[in-house]
Amino acid sequence: MSGALEPHARALADGMAALGIAPAPGLLARLLAFGELLLKWNRVYNLTAIREPGEVVTHHLLDALAVLPWIEDPRTLADVGSGAGLPGIVLALARPAMMVYSIEAVGKKVSFQQQVKIELKLENLVVIQRRAEAIRPAELPGGSGAEGVISRAFSSLADFVRLAGHLVEAGGALYAMKGARPEAEMAALPAGWLLEAVRTLTVPGLEARRHLLSIRRK
Repeated sequence: MSGALEPHARALADGMAALGIAPAPGLLARLLAFGELLLKWNRVYNLTAIREPGEVVTHHLLDALAVLPWIEDPRTLADVGSGAGLPGIVLALARPAMMVYSIEAVGKKVSFQQQVKIELKLENLVVIQRRAEAIRPAELPGGSGAEGVISRAFSSLADFVRLAGHLVEAGGALYAMKGARPEAEMAALPAGWLLEAVRTLTVPGLEARRHLLSIRRK
């Protein structure tokens, strides 16, 4: 392995261990390869605000991996407004048995994700260039929505429910990745939806506050 992230490989491995994630063979290398592609494309296409290799590990890779213990291992997971594939691509790498639908409307970000899919041979990733609100559940590859729908700093909780709630299968959940605990947004959750859990996440190497909110239909 070589590249800008090589000096940070130990930090990623230690961070995964701290999160209780036992890496499958090759996972560490594949996560680093994704990070290298992100850095490479970011120099030209401005996919994310993160430019430093160490911050790619903490702010992107470990930040995404921190939700793994709490998303209940769905068979299908839709990542709405996925941007550069975060957290969707990271979760697809970590859980090969889970089919991930990465939904993004911006062409350059979709092109990046398609290149990642090709280079890392991610057979469990489907990249969809659409706006979430324009997709009917039957149009997703499974034909009936997704068991889980996740977003990372995508919108307010009310907008997340409004724009993506229809994509959740019966019995499934919305998962909102947030920074500070969003008290005002929690109080404004639309009728018919229940805030099931608010979990404080500890991301190794990252001092910023992180929370994961689970939302279900009543």
